[in-house]
Parts: sequence; C-alpha cells; structure tokens
Amino acid sequence: MKSGYVYAWEFMAAPGKIAEFKRVYGESGDWVKLFRRAAGYIRSELYQDQANPQRFITVDHWESEAAWRAFRERFRHEYEDLDVICEQVTVKEREIGRFNPAD
Repeated sequence: MKSGYVYAWEFMAAPGKIAEFKRVYGESGDWVKLFRRAAGYIRSELYQDQANPQRFITVDHWESEAAWRAFRERFRHEYEDLDVICEQVTVKEREIGRFNPAD
C-alpha cells in the first residue's frame, strides 16, 4: 500500500541504550504496537546512521494526514505515556518533517 503521509524523526540514542532503543523503535517495538491499533497506519522504518551509531531516523507511513491526526487524537494519552518512557533511551529527538508524496 502506498503512503499518503510520512512523518519523520531524528533521534540520538542514550549511551549504552542502543539495543534498547532499537527494541522500542524497531519494526515490532512499542511504537509500532501502538500505531497498529489505529486505522490508516501502514508501516514504520528505522534507520541507523553508519557514521554515528547512536543516531537514528524513524519514518512512519500513514494512508493520509487525516489518519495520522485521528490516531494522535484517539491515542493521545497512550502516545504521551510512551513518549515519557522512551526518554530513558534517548538524549535528543527532533522532528524532521511531515511529507506527502511528490507528484
């Protein structure tokens, strides 16, 4: 299924927490488990920087921006709770952006 909306983040894993970071943010991790509960979720991808192994990028694919927004509203509390828990495995996070397919 083709994505209609992509949401991307950059993270720095905490020292000594790379394996745990991969577990939480990976393809069967806690974030993906939460996203899968929502209509319109397609998949997530996790990329690790070759030059800096503590640096990662996540790319979450949704059918549409409306599907992503509906997820954020419906699962607001679960999202916030998981975000707080994940602060233990990261030292920095930054939204890269929100994207639509180029025509």
